[in-house]
Amino acid sequence: MTTIPVTGGTGTLGRQPADRLRAEGNDVRVPSRHSQPYAVDLRDGTGLDAAVAGVDTIVHCASTPRGGDDTAAGHLIEAAKRAGVPRLAYISIVGVDRLPLGYYTVERRVERMIEDSGLGWTILRTTQFHDLVLRIPDGAARLPVMPLPAGVRMQSIDTGEVADRPAELAVAGPAGRVPELGGSEVRELTESARACLRATGRKRRILPVRLAGKAYAGYRRGEHPTPERAVGKATFEDFLAQRFGRPERSE
Repeated sequence: MTTIPVTGGTGTLGRQPADRLRAEGNDVRVPSRHSQPYAVDLRDGTGLDAAVAGVDTIVHCASTPRGGDDTAAGHLIEAAKRAGVPRLAYISIVGVDRLPLGYYTVERRVERMIEDSGLGWTILRTTQFHDLVLRIPDGAARLPVMPLPAGVRMQSIDTGEVADRPAELAVAGPAGRVPELGGSEVRELTESARACLRATGRKRRILPVRLAGKAYAGYRRGEHPTPERAVGKATFEDFLAQRFGRPERSE
């Protein structure tokens, strides 16, 4: 039996590979600030030594746009070294080396820290999740007119499909940078917004807005999709139908 801690194992992504690994007979630890017996605070490293003691590999899914992922990764790497953990698998984001966005800059820094750690490592980059894409039009729909960034394309993917891959990588040997995972199609954000409106039965006018800044320019250049790796099966419409309990119809 393989012993595997999954950081972020209570979150949107981490919960699913943790469940898959557990169902396959592995001893899965889910360290978090309120999890016993492995109460861990990645922000200061509290509890990490106990959480990684005697483990075979670590799956690192914990991440937050609020900042501090590099600090958390530093604590995790040092704890892994002290414990003699042979390998670490990290879930990153497509475009972190291209898109000039603060959150992406930190995620790329985390990748480099892992690559230079001396541990055996595997890094998997994925495109944005359907859940994240839904939040954009869902939030904008609170207004009578939906303002959305113009010319931005997304390639969202189902978290369940992403979760299968970390579970596989966790029990395999270090593989370095593995092929990226992208959703089934690249589409305009405004198209996804219209699908969201149809699925929820709301009626709004969509207002595409051109924004300023390097990050927005990067989005318009398409620095974050990976069309050559469109391996996802579940479409955004499939996700909406499951979420809202009604089939999504084309206009």
